[in-house]
Amino acid sequence: MDRIADVWGPRTPHGRGTDWPVRVDQQLADGLGESDVDRWVQSACVLCSNGCGCDIAVKDGQIVGVRGRASDMVNHGRMGPKGLYGSWQAHRKDRLTKPLIRRDGELVETDWNTVMDAIVRRSQDLLAEVGPLSHGFYTSGQLFLEEYYTLGVIGKAGIGTPHMDGNTRLCTATAGASLKESFGSDGQPACHADIDLCDALFLFGHNMASTQTVMWARVLDRIAGPDRPRVVVVDPRTTPTAEAADVHLAPLPGTNQALLNGLLRALIEHDWLDHEYISRHTLGFDELKATVEPYTPEHVASICRISPVDLLRAAEIFGTSERVLSTVLQGFYQSHQATAASCQVNNLHLLRGLLGKPGSGVLQMNGQPTAQNTREAGADGDLPGFRNWDNPEHVQELARLWHVDPLTIPHWAPPTHAMQIWRYAEQGSIKFLWISATNPAVSLPELSRVRDILRREDLFVIAQDAFRTETTELADVVLPAALWGEKQGTFTNLSRVVHLSEQAVEPPGEARSDLDIFLDYANRMGFRNRDGDPLITWKDPEGAFDAWRECSRGRPCDYTELSYERLRGGSGIPWGGERLYADGHFPTDASYCEDYGHDLLTGASTTPTDYKARRPDGRAFLKAAEYTPAPEQPGDEYPFICTTGRTVYHFHTRTKTRRAPELQKAAPEPWVEMSASDAATLDLADGDVVRVESERGFVEVPVRIGRCRDGVVFLPFHYGFQAANELTATQWDPVSKQPLFKISAVRIRRV
Repeated sequence: MDRIADVWGPRTPHGRGTDWPVRVDQQLADGLGESDVDRWVQSACVLCSNGCGCDIAVKDGQIVGVRGRASDMVNHGRMGPKGLYGSWQAHRKDRLTKPLIRRDGELVETDWNTVMDAIVRRSQDLLAEVGPLSHGFYTSGQLFLEEYYTLGVIGKAGIGTPHMDGNTRLCTATAGASLKESFGSDGQPACHADIDLCDALFLFGHNMASTQTVMWARVLDRIAGPDRPRVVVVDPRTTPTAEAADVHLAPLPGTNQALLNGLLRALIEHDWLDHEYISRHTLGFDELKATVEPYTPEHVASICRISPVDLLRAAEIFGTSERVLSTVLQGFYQSHQATAASCQVNNLHLLRGLLGKPGSGVLQMNGQPTAQNTREAGADGDLPGFRNWDNPEHVQELARLWHVDPLTIPHWAPPTHAMQIWRYAEQGSIKFLWISATNPAVSLPELSRVRDILRREDLFVIAQDAFRTETTELADVVLPAALWGEKQGTFTNLSRVVHLSEQAVEPPGEARSDLDIFLDYANRMGFRNRDGDPLITWKDPEGAFDAWRECSRGRPCDYTELSYERLRGGSGIPWGGERLYADGHFPTDASYCEDYGHDLLTGASTTPTDYKARRPDGRAFLKAAEYTPAPEQPGDEYPFICTTGRTVYHFHTRTKTRRAPELQKAAPEPWVEMSASDAATLDLADGDVVRVESERGFVEVPVRIGRCRDGVVFLPFHYGFQAANELTATQWDPVSKQPLFKISAVRIRRV
């Protein structure tokens, strides 16, 4: 079967409440069969947030393919095109095998002692001369839990810097923020099995058919079977996801909050509510009701440019279905009022009491395979274990665990988010920036600015990667890192399922695992606890996992029941059980919660005193917000709104997927997508090359006609040589601090 042409594979229909049938997908190198494989090594795919259980095929010490794990609860043996082709073929091409250091303006090969001596010397000098605030760390959603936790301890207890974040800030920071605002802590309430059980499925800004292909195959199998769920999709494009919907709402980008307020108003007006649940388990209903009252179907339709009939039909489906599952992703997270709109999805479920029940719940989705671990382990700036930086006792817990002075751990202000880290580097206060497993020279907004920052003479840039990228070419030193399959570790997917990925082969040349690199840095820096002993005591991945288990003890993301031994064989295992909040009790107690919350419009923090005065006592928050217009609007000079996103064949900046011939051939270059009406107005045909230009930059790409609504154009963001982020602005959500990639005003002309 050609899995490029047939992305989701053959259907295996099934009805509600029946097990999703097993279908094992497999891909081996040309000319090889199963009998040629020397051994199969347990892992899970790392090319989207689904985390499909898989086995790695090894022959003659090389990775030669993959197959899905039939027993895994996430994928039941299936794999998507990125996993089948991109997960393993990249290992063979263009790898970094030796450290690089910049000499006379050029990157040249060197040895590990030389490069680590240069890093440690610069780090120690800056700590002595300037202090911890000179250091910044910018990581990924693609390392392993053990690596994030080690990095978190180095940054927070070894150096004492608050300047730690990851590219998860660009991707799904709003997922964590919205869960904290509504429920008191991060952690997805629902699970994959709810797809098999739901009566209705709502996808809010989530093109699942492209971003989580195996998850979408599960949905397609429900749609093809008896008792199919009704599907509602919110997306300004007519994607394959939207084409499968019973109701497709295509609001103008930047108007999600108005749309959700309209849905909430309709539920309240028609009394599609669980009054007992609202009374016992929530706070804020009266304020929410008053806030959404003006958002009549007609008013929402005028803002979003949608049909009021479709809005009411969607509300009826949500209000009258017994089991509703909602997913949320970048169409909300990277747009205007990101956290506010995502919280309204939580509100829909709270109003109907549809949380923690089979077939019902919310998945505030992740986009990257290990984004959940970045947030859990504290590598994104949050304190490890979903602890509250504004709660002195939580800081004391970490200080006791790590045997350090509490004052070492940064907690005098909110952790520094990624966009602010880059601003500090631009202003010159951050002088040491360690970038690991990400390519910000393509993925950050306003790329001309980012390149200028990376070139600053007073900024020492470390780029840790498996390949040379647009970012490594601007670094002072480059560290060759091992890839998935070349190291051991665990990671947690979008529904809290933890997988163990075993090492299948040795990394090439002198490449090292990210964990080994961080441990080497910590050892050379001589980080000590208050007793004079080494701050970091573990030497290998399992030791790091055991240390993390102790750190997570008693917290919402408690891993203490998990171990490498339990994770070997069979399926991945979710922390916290299959679903959260089945008892209607939420982690909102002031002594336990991860965050005290914010004003959704301004981002202003709620003080501990004000939070405690509300006495949440385990109840969830129905947080309300009015709709406000987006900061960038189309006009005479720039008449279109440009939204960016993904293609099914590539992952992030294509560092891995462009090295898979099948994926690169399927999507070799970027394009701009627009409606047929807009194309006719500009006298454009399919394939015409156009310049798409904003106030900040431009790209020149061919036109594709058909999937966008009028007034909206779409660019895939993966391509560094014609990067969509040349156009996007340095603006972010006031609560989650996630950049607004979805609302750039642009103009288009034929080249």
